[in-house]
Amino acid sequence: MPAYVASACRTAVVPRDGALGRIEPEEMADTVVRALLANAGVGPEEVDDVVLGNALYAGGNPARVAALKTGLPTEIPAITIDTQCCSGLDAVIQAAIQVGSGEADAVVAGGVESFSRAPIRQRRPKLPDEAPQTYDRPPFTPWPDRDPDMIAAAATLARELRITRAAQEAFAIESHRRAIAAREQNEEIVVLKGACHDSFARRLSTGICRRLPVLPGGDSVYGCTAATVAVEADAAAAVLVVSERRLTSIRAGGRPMRILGGTRRGGDPTCPALAPIAATHAVLRRFGIAADGLTVAEIMEAFAVQAMACIDGIGVDPAIVNRGGGALARGHPIGASGAILMVRLWHELQNEPAGAVGLATIAAAGGLGSALLVES
Repeated sequence: MPAYVASACRTAVVPRDGALGRIEPEEMADTVVRALLANAGVGPEEVDDVVLGNALYAGGNPARVAALKTGLPTEIPAITIDTQCCSGLDAVIQAAIQVGSGEADAVVAGGVESFSRAPIRQRRPKLPDEAPQTYDRPPFTPWPDRDPDMIAAAATLARELRITRAAQEAFAIESHRRAIAAREQNEEIVVLKGACHDSFARRLSTGICRRLPVLPGGDSVYGCTAATVAVEADAAAAVLVVSERRLTSIRAGGRPMRILGGTRRGGDPTCPALAPIAATHAVLRRFGIAADGLTVAEIMEAFAVQAMACIDGIGVDPAIVNRGGGALARGHPIGASGAILMVRLWHELQNEPAGAVGLATIAAAGGLGSALLVES
C-alpha cells in the first residue's frame, strides 16, 4: 500500500541557548504537531500513532509526552527512536512502513531535540568512595579505539579524500548564502517564542573563515573549523504520513508527496560520514532510479566534508542539493535533523512538476546511514 506525506512543518532551528533555550522538547513538538494536524484538517482522534526521533533526552519516551501534551487521545500510542542523527528520518521511514503494511492510516512522524535542555549526564560510581563521572556522549561502538570523536573523524576523512579546509569553507559559505536567499520563504516554519526563521545563517565570507582556528584533531590544510561544523541547536519537525484511503479526506494544504521507500545501512564506525552513500545507492537501485534522475536532494550537513563526500559518492548534481541551505547554515538539532530534511524536501517539491523525485539522506555516529525517496 502506498504511503504519502500530506503535511509537513517545523520550528525554526535556533542555536543552543537561543530563543528556544528555555523550551522543553515536548513543548516544541506540541507546537509543531498541532500546526501539522491543523494544516491537514486532521483531528487528534484520527491519528493512529506518533513516532519521533530524539537523541539527548536520556531516557523516557518523549514522543509519548509530546503526544499527551498535544491532546491526542490517550489510546493513541507513541514511540521514540534514538539512532542519533538518523533518528528523525528513521521515524519517517518507520511511519511509512506502518502505513504501507496497512497497520495505520495516519502517523505523525518526525523529531525533536533541545541541546539547551538536555539532561546533564553522569555515570554512577562503581565503588563507594568514587564520585559520579560526568560525560558528554555515550559510546557508539564497543571498541574505544574505533569510536572516534566526530570532529576528528571528519578531519581524517578530509585528509583521506584531500578535501581541503578552503574547499570546506567554500561549501559552508554557499550553504549560508542559499539559506539567506530562502529565508523569506517561511511557509514551513511554525513560529515559537518569536523564532520565525533559522537564525544562524549569516553572510559568511572567505575572510571570516580564514580567521577561525582549526578545531582539535585537524590540521591547517584539511582541518575543520567552526564554519565547517554544524552548531548544536534546538528544533522540532514533523510530517503527517497517511494512506491513500486517508489521503482523500485530507484538506489541501499542499500537494501530497508519495513515499517511494526508505532504507537504513550500517558502515565503518570509524568513518560514519560515508554511511549514507550505501543507503542511498541501495534505495535508488530498488526503484531503478539513477542519481541524475533526482530533482531535489536534502543531504545532511553535519560537517562540510561529510556532505561533500556524500554528494560525490552518491553522484548527485550539487546544484539540486540543499537548495535552501543546509545544517551548516541552520544548526544541528540531532534527533530532529533528519525530520527537518523531510520537511524541507516536501516544501521544495511543492514547486516541482508531478513525478519529480526527491531524496533525503543522513549519517549518524556509529556508522549508520538512512535514505528515503519521495515523488511529487
